[in-house]
Amino acid sequence: MLSLAFSAAMLGIDGYVVRVEADSSPGTPLLSIIGLPDRALKEASGRVRSAIFNSGFAYPAGHLLVNLAPADVRKAGPAFDLAIALALIAIDEQIDRLALQQFIALGELALDGRLLPVNGILPMVLGAKRGGFAKLIVPEANAAEAALVDGIELYAVDSLQSATGVVSGNGARWRTRTASPSFELADALVHGDVSDVRGQVQAKRALEIAAAGGHNLLLVGPPGCGKTMLARRLPPILPPMTLREALDVTKIYSVAGLLGSQAGIVRARPFRFPHHTISQTALVGGGALAKPGEISLAHHGVLFLDELPEFSRSAIEVLRQPLEEGAVTIARAAGTFTYPARFQLVASMNPCPCGYRGVRGAECRCDDAAVAKYANKLSGPLLDRIDLQVEVARVPFDDMIRYDGGERSATIRGRVIAARDRQQTRFGKTSIECNAGIPANAVRRWCALEDAALAVLAKASARRQFSARALDRIARVARTIADLAASDAISTEHVAEAIQYRSLERIGAAA
Repeated sequence: MLSLAFSAAMLGIDGYVVRVEADSSPGTPLLSIIGLPDRALKEASGRVRSAIFNSGFAYPAGHLLVNLAPADVRKAGPAFDLAIALALIAIDEQIDRLALQQFIALGELALDGRLLPVNGILPMVLGAKRGGFAKLIVPEANAAEAALVDGIELYAVDSLQSATGVVSGNGARWRTRTASPSFELADALVHGDVSDVRGQVQAKRALEIAAAGGHNLLLVGPPGCGKTMLARRLPPILPPMTLREALDVTKIYSVAGLLGSQAGIVRARPFRFPHHTISQTALVGGGALAKPGEISLAHHGVLFLDELPEFSRSAIEVLRQPLEEGAVTIARAAGTFTYPARFQLVASMNPCPCGYRGVRGAECRCDDAAVAKYANKLSGPLLDRIDLQVEVARVPFDDMIRYDGGERSATIRGRVIAARDRQQTRFGKTSIECNAGIPANAVRRWCALEDAALAVLAKASARRQFSARALDRIARVARTIADLAASDAISTEHVAEAIQYRSLERIGAAA
C-alpha cells in the first residue's frame, strides 16, 4: 500500500519541495529511508515509530520503505520527521490520503509525539510557496518565522496528534502574516549613537561617506583611540533595511540556526565581529553541511575585522572575491552552494606592531623593518578593495573633558538617505544599488570628473603610483562626496577629499 506526503528541504539558503513516498509490503518489520539521507535522517525511523505509538496511532505492519524525492539530492536534518510519520499513518488510512497531499509538513518529532522546532523554516516555507503549496504545518515554535511569508495558510501545531487533526479538518489553528515591521529605530537601539564618540571629526566624516556610498573602510590608529567604537556606529547611520533585505538576512540566520527562540524577522542590520583567530572555513562558510560563514551572516550589514593584520593571510585573502561579486561559492562533496555576501567591510589596525608609532607622548618600540613587515601582511589587491583608509589619532584630554556632544546618528542618517536617493535616481532600473557597486566598465560614465579634478587625480597618481583599481575606487568615493553635497558634478574639492582617504600608502612610504 502506497501513501504520499510532502515536506521541504534547503539547498544552500533556498528551499525546495521534497516528495515523501511511503510503501508497505510483506516482509520483516523494518523501516528503511532512501533518497540520500544523512545520519540524523536515518535515525528518524526510531523517532517516528515511537511518536506514532505514543500518539495513539497504529504502526503499519510489514516492511516499510520511505523514499525522499528528488533522490539525487542529499537530504539532511530532522525536519522530515512529521511528513514521514503522516505518510506512514496514511498507509492504513488512519488519515485521509488525498487531504494529506494538500499540505507541506515540517518538524522534528520527540518520542512522545511532541513537535520540536527546526532550523531553516523561512527558506523552506518560501520554497514550498514557489512549489505551488498554500497549506503548511509547522511547529508552534517556528510559527513567528513562518508567518513572515504571505499568501499561505499556516497551521502551527505542537504534536503529531494536532497535525493529524489539521489534515482531517478538525481543531486546526492557523496564523496569518503579521503587519510589515518597522526598521527605523532598530539599528540605533542595538549599536549605539555616533554622538557617543568624542572628537574624531575626520573619522566620523569617513564613516558618513562609507554609509552614503556603501564603501569599505579601514581605520588605522593606536590602541584606545576609538576604532571599534566608530565601527559599531556604522549600522545606525546606514539606511534602514527594506523588507526584501530583512527577509534575505532572516533566511541566512534561519539556515544558520541563529534566530533564537523568539524567531521573527531580523530588524537591525547585521554587525559581525569575528575574532582574529577565526579559520578560513568559519569566515567564508563550509563544513560538512556547508553552513553560511561570517561574510554571509554580515549580508546587508557590516563585517568588522579588528586588528586586520593579525588574521591569517589565507582567511583575509578569500575576502577578495566576495568584496567584488557580493556572493561566495562553496564546493563540497554534498554539492556546490552559493551564499549571498554583500556586506560592508570595516577593518582596523595599529600603525605598527606595538601600536604607538607616531603617537605623541608614547614610545614606539618598533624599528622601520618591523613596521614595514606589519603593513605588508596586507596584500595590495586587498587594500585596493578598501575605498577609505583613514588615520585615527588619540583624542586630546581637553576634548574628552569638554565634549558637549556631536551630531546624532539620526541627523547623519538623514544625509545618507538623501545621498542614496540621488544614487537610486541616477542608476534607475540598473542593478547598481550604490556608488560602491558601480562596475569598473561604468566608472567613467557615472563618475565623470571635471577637467580640473582630473588634473588633481593625475598629479596624485604620479606621486603615489595608484593602481587602476585604486583610481576607480577614488572616483567612486568622490562621486559619493559629491552626492552628500547634492552636486551633480564631481569637482576638485571632492576628488581632493577622496584622495586623502588613501592613508595606508603614506604609512607604507614612511616605513
